[in-house]
Amino acid sequence: MLNKKAVDDLKDLKGKRVLVRCDFNVPLKGGVITDETRIVAALPTIQKLVGEGAKVILCSHLGKVKNGPNEGESLAPVAVRLSEKLGKKVVFVSDYNVTGEEATGAVAAMNNGDVVLLQNTRFRGAEETKNGETFSKELADLADDYVCDAFGSSHRAHASVEGVTKFITAKGGANAVGYLMQKEIDFLGNAVENPVRPFAAILGGAKVADKLNVISNLIEKCDTLIIGGGMAYTFLKAQGKGVGSSLVDDTKLDYCKEMMEKAKKLGKKLLLPVDTTVAASFPDPIDAPVEVQDVDCDAIPDNVLGLDIGPKTAELYADAVRTAKTVVWNGPMGVFENPVLAKGTIAVAKALAETEATTIIGGGDSAAAVNQLGFGDKMSHISTGGGASLEFLEGKALPGVAAADNK
Repeated sequence: MLNKKAVDDLKDLKGKRVLVRCDFNVPLKGGVITDETRIVAALPTIQKLVGEGAKVILCSHLGKVKNGPNEGESLAPVAVRLSEKLGKKVVFVSDYNVTGEEATGAVAAMNNGDVVLLQNTRFRGAEETKNGETFSKELADLADDYVCDAFGSSHRAHASVEGVTKFITAKGGANAVGYLMQKEIDFLGNAVENPVRPFAAILGGAKVADKLNVISNLIEKCDTLIIGGGMAYTFLKAQGKGVGSSLVDDTKLDYCKEMMEKAKKLGKKLLLPVDTTVAASFPDPIDAPVEVQDVDCDAIPDNVLGLDIGPKTAELYADAVRTAKTVVWNGPMGVFENPVLAKGTIAVAKALAETEATTIIGGGDSAAAVNQLGFGDKMSHISTGGGASLEFLEGKALPGVAAADNK
């Protein structure tokens, strides 16, 4: 199990400058934050450091910043909301250079317990995304210790995530993980490496290609692997079944056969849909009314495509969830954005909500689905990182986690 230095392991913080990498990549509409989940998630770590009398310097990226620094992707709205949430002024460094004179001046003027938020780290372009040494060092120069609490960015070896840690270490500082990162490591790491059994993993989403390594890794780790979503049709075709005009990746048929063989050899259950909800075409727009019917997977007509698991499959999957003690779910069972095609995803979410098992939702679309369908508060843990949680489930080392000091 990963045993990383956590924020609670940092001692004598009074007067120390602590740089915290947060995930403030919040959705903005006309400069207004439309979902502040990520801001709220960062509060416990920030409040802990403020309470200890540290000088807290926050940094984060926002958006993709493809066309250079711009006000539309400035972190200014985050500073305003953060000030309200913390009940104290957060000094915002608006300088597009991020670590320039304005930043060094703001940090020099800090009193114990003060909070400063730097400008969007992606405004430094490739220096951030290619883990540039100069930018990494400039970030480290602002602080004594470093805390990474941005799980959603921890799979990227960026300057503010990984590069900075080397320079903090070089000057004798500590690199720790925040409360949010710790929770992700505990839940996702334990689920995969040390689960309470039986352990069931549910994988959905559109493409097999997106989950190649996850499928292979989870077959080795879990007792039951449940496949839904668009990727199920490639598995069904690999079994020799007709799938009509459903989404299929013909280049991955052999891979699916290999995985089914691997599950059999290891004595693992691999559950595939037995029936499916089909329509003549994909709804356009995605939430448009659509005529559907449920058909057995042995008899999918040629002129239709599968868009959700059917009712028998939903019951089969719900039964498998009920007997599990640990469940990890990544990817919806169908086109959940359409009310007619959300039934499979709802059935699985409901089964997870009603079980006593540890239930872990692996970020991305599955997190959105669970929250939209109103089951979010019934899950043990909803990951804050789509790509990061997928790589964790693949068994990969995440740069942002690996860079933290071991205890």
